Amino acid sequence: MSSKLFALDIGTRSVVGIILQEENDHFHVEDILVKEHKERAMVDGQIHNVMYVADLINEIKRELEEKHGPLTKVSVAAAGRSLKTEQASVTINIRNRPIFTEEDISRLELQAVQQAQQQLLQQKEDAKISHYYCVGYSVLYYRLDGEEIGSLLDQQGDEAQIEVIATFLPRVVVESLIAALKRADLEMEALTLEPIAAINVLIPPTMRRLNVALVDIGAGTSDIAITDKSTVVAYGMVPTAGDEITEALSDYYLLDFPVAEEAKRQLQTSEEILIQDILGFDQFYPKEEVFLAIEPAVKQLAKSIGEEILRLNNRVAPKAVMLVGGGSLTPNLTIELGQVLDLPANRIAVRGIDAIQNLTKEEHIKASPELVTPIGIAIAAKKMPIQYMSLTVNNQVVRLFELKEMTVADAFLAANIRAKQLYGKPGHGLSISVNGQDIFIPGGHGQPAEILVNGQQASTKSLIKNGDAIQLIEGQDGQQATATVRDLIDDAAIKTVTIQNTKYVIEPKITVNSSSASLDTVLNDRDTVVFDIAETIEDVFKITNNWHLLKQFESYTIQVDGQPLYLPEFSPQLMINGKVAKLSYAVKNGDVISFHQPSLPTVQHIADHMNLLLEDKIIIHFQQEVLELKKTANEAIVNKMVVSPQSTVHNGATLVFKEKDRSRWIYQDVFRFSNWQLPSAFKGNFTILRNGQPASFDTEIFGGDQLEIILEATPII
Repeated sequence: MSSKLFALDIGTRSVVGIILQEENDHFHVEDILVKEHKERAMVDGQIHNVMYVADLINEIKRELEEKHGPLTKVSVAAAGRSLKTEQASVTINIRNRPIFTEEDISRLELQAVQQAQQQLLQQKEDAKISHYYCVGYSVLYYRLDGEEIGSLLDQQGDEAQIEVIATFLPRVVVESLIAALKRADLEMEALTLEPIAAINVLIPPTMRRLNVALVDIGAGTSDIAITDKSTVVAYGMVPTAGDEITEALSDYYLLDFPVAEEAKRQLQTSEEILIQDILGFDQFYPKEEVFLAIEPAVKQLAKSIGEEILRLNNRVAPKAVMLVGGGSLTPNLTIELGQVLDLPANRIAVRGIDAIQNLTKEEHIKASPELVTPIGIAIAAKKMPIQYMSLTVNNQVVRLFELKEMTVADAFLAANIRAKQLYGKPGHGLSISVNGQDIFIPGGHGQPAEILVNGQQASTKSLIKNGDAIQLIEGQDGQQATATVRDLIDDAAIKTVTIQNTKYVIEPKITVNSSSASLDTVLNDRDTVVFDIAETIEDVFKITNNWHLLKQFESYTIQVDGQPLYLPEFSPQLMINGKVAKLSYAVKNGDVISFHQPSLPTVQHIADHMNLLLEDKIIIHFQQEVLELKKTANEAIVNKMVVSPQSTVHNGATLVFKEKDRSRWIYQDVFRFSNWQLPSAFKGNFTILRNGQPASFDTEIFGGDQLEIILEATPII
């Protein structure tokens, strides 16, 4: 069965009417009629003067009716340049909550789309959410605890994040389109979007898994659509197109705009271009020379399009680029665009209607790239018509623009149901300061709201149809957070420890808001908790009031003649469970702490360590008597008091050695230690001997010497 399709492509500079015959999925182009606007009735794809546009539509309709009979219904498209694209992300805390389900992910996506919608509204004064349709969105990525992840399904962690790119269509664009058609006595049979129309006929769904850019270059603007991962992920527009090239020719050769437009078209067919300037002079110019005149404008056009493609595609060049529209015929544009995107020449191509499958045409119709979009509008409107649907959300009537398969989430967007309403409120948390660190104890998570479509259980992904009644039943709020001191302190806080055969049970010392408290004290919001737990041997000594032990286990160090002297062999030895330990060692329940205190060193020990002589003594033989001669070589002063060599020296003491007598031993020193004397009545001579050799009282003596004085009495005559 065959049917006749009438479609209109209402552009910035012209309106294209097209008649297609459809039979068993085969399309035949019977007629095409192009008429330019007499006034500036269109601005950026939106009808600014409904009357002018309606008059032009009427002209096209009447001319086509003369050939093809009455036309009452028409398929149209909303211009791609009127679409608004926003990127937005939402981050939520998922600590201590159940694992993610598909419905959780769907509701999070809805929240991100609403965030994008809010960002769009912030750019418009007096804007309302109801002024925009959400055409579609695509998830750019999910993140779990800061790391990108393929899916949040069945995941657990601390923080989940989702980023989407969403596209919106202003309602006024659709409403003005309907008004213009009504004035031309035409009924809107179907509606589509220009980028979707072109993509549907050039890039079938099986190819949309590839990252491809489609650019429709018109007169005033260039519309861009990006496909990836089996969907259209982004739309964009740059206000640069074919007119830029025409204006470059006009400026360079002093041409009227229509003349420059004609000269531009000759570049496709002639090697020499006939140009008549505003002074009336005709002249032929080689095509290569004209190419040079427009080269800067072509480079600028390629740069504008290329940079927008990169922006929409996350700063990465797509796998391929397809160009359609009249401006795609601009000379060398594919080469220049390839340089901007760093793509080889075989990855950028101009596609005409000959690239559309199952399409034939009348012979007088040229296979031009500018006809791809109008034909795509007719075919897309037939295959995928877009209609209005009316339904209720909590008894509120909502009208939706059916751009795709519509879901409950789309109805919530249109009814301004905030994503937060889809969950009960979380319970109030507790903010507690614990030893100077702020700790937040979250309340219970709210239960999700219940969604019913026509009384049946549904989700945000459930498909909807005209006349459906959607009901949102609010979820239950979460429980308020509760906690005791015990909840914030480790179970290992209570310890039994033995110190030198004495057992101690050590509990943390706790205060709440500066008042003494126990482990079972119930906490309130903003409480300040301070507790002291015995974690090390040093902590145990402090909590058990064994402060003297802290001093005792300091390393043995004294000051000797103004310099520190460290003697580890005299330092106390600390042990935990029979093993050598330090004050900083951790203590656990059941540990036994003991210590060994070596005897303190004497002054003599320290002097020996320093190779310092305190007492100088020698043993000699004198007059058949063994004598020990001794004198103080260095005097010891401990903490400013003179002490004997056998005095003990405590840790931290100050010791000074003062030199006393370092002279050599001589013979006459013997008499200070011997009781021997010359006989009182002795008269005569005596001989002083040292080891059998004559000596004197000044002779130096050494330990082990044999000293002797021989008396020689004078004979009495």
